[in-house]
Amino acid sequence: MAKAPEADAIVLFGGAGDLALRMLFPSLYFLDADGFLPEGFRIIAVARSELAAEDFWRQVREAVETRARPVAVDEAVWSRFAARLDYRAVDATQAGELKAVEAALAGARAPIFYLALSPSLYIGVCQALWASGLATPQSRIVLEKPIGQNLESSREINAALAEVFEEEQVFRIDHYLGKETVQNLIALRFANTLFEPLWNNLTIDHVQITVAETEGVGERWPYYDEYGALRDMVQNHVLQLLCLVAMEPPSDMDADSLRNEKVKVLRSLRPFTRHEAGQSSVRGQYVAGVAGGEAVAAYEAERGQPSATETFVALRVDIDNWRWAGVPFFLRTGKRLPERRTQIAIQFKGVPHSIFGGQATTDLTANRLVIDLQPDEDIELLLMNKAPGLSQGGMRLQSLPLSLSLLKAYSGPNSRRRIAYERLILDVIHGDNALFVRRDEVEQAWRWVDGVAEAWDEAAMAPRPYPAGSWGPAGAFALIERAGRAWYE
Repeated sequence: MAKAPEADAIVLFGGAGDLALRMLFPSLYFLDADGFLPEGFRIIAVARSELAAEDFWRQVREAVETRARPVAVDEAVWSRFAARLDYRAVDATQAGELKAVEAALAGARAPIFYLALSPSLYIGVCQALWASGLATPQSRIVLEKPIGQNLESSREINAALAEVFEEEQVFRIDHYLGKETVQNLIALRFANTLFEPLWNNLTIDHVQITVAETEGVGERWPYYDEYGALRDMVQNHVLQLLCLVAMEPPSDMDADSLRNEKVKVLRSLRPFTRHEAGQSSVRGQYVAGVAGGEAVAAYEAERGQPSATETFVALRVDIDNWRWAGVPFFLRTGKRLPERRTQIAIQFKGVPHSIFGGQATTDLTANRLVIDLQPDEDIELLLMNKAPGLSQGGMRLQSLPLSLSLLKAYSGPNSRRRIAYERLILDVIHGDNALFVRRDEVEQAWRWVDGVAEAWDEAAMAPRPYPAGSWGPAGAFALIERAGRAWYE
């Protein structure tokens, strides 16, 4: 397959929205500051609202300044970056209105079309791009999650995409895959002989994946009430992290090699049944409580009426293959939890026999590898060693956390952590889709998630209440305790 041409423009549909201002424009600015944007690269923001050029530049400037803190915006870089910017007020689902975008793209041969929009608009925008002639064999399209609301709607969107773009032109983005520590996980597993021989059911006891958010749903409730935690977070972010932990070694770093192995994991996930729904899953919805030291309202109060949408999910997941048979994966995600945390904890089995008597045996703790993605990025390995000093009755032991990440070493008072979108946008510019999700990945994930939702319906499982600021319903603790484990805190 021929190497994709370097992109020479990006069109941000939804260019006046929250995602564009918080993440996309700052990411593009920092890429420009580091010299990664091609010469002459243009950035065209598209939205329905009329917006004067001065107001548009002011909003983008404020967004960039917010993300750059504590470092000030470089005025020379800003001047170069601002010269790349353009804004067009059009309805992107109407082919006739895209004439304004075509004019802004004059001369661009390999544009990127970035859909920072509601998934309900994806099909309409794709059809308009085709009808207007903007979609060409050299262009590429980026879609934000979720791709659909279930398997059926995902297939409809993917079918519409396939009528306009080849699969190599489609970049389904999950920003978690752009995080430095997620990419470090790949390096940790496959660049070291130390871990890969131990990465199986002979030495690993269980795996925990936590994606916890302190925020409530707030004004996002019209979207969230339609999706819930299962479809909003588990189907993409959480399952992607699970795949990276559980996949077999790919033959190389080629996009299809990586994604083939992730699909194998998704196909190996044990389906949920009505019986397993009650034993292996928990649904929750936050009620009034205290978060961040302040009293906060219940989800139903934010929505304005009763709702059966879950804001918390905990699952026990089993992977039916030779590597992971018998190793449970415990997943949990939710809103209004005590802290913001995205973490993978890989718990190894204990030593088969302790040679240390008395208190030292009590001191023994099994090794644990903890990968933190947010709010701080770090990889930590828990080892056992001798406690310093003298003791009677034998050797005393203590656990020693060993940081395996260089991120902290490179941090300083004026440093900033890269936005995950920087890595991903740069990959789109160069046509590298290794860190993006393939069509069969999306659909296989939806197939499994739809099975969980159907099992809930068959078991008539309603969300259980949990106070805002807590770690979810009590059933989430019972879920993992039934397997003889406990959540890592």
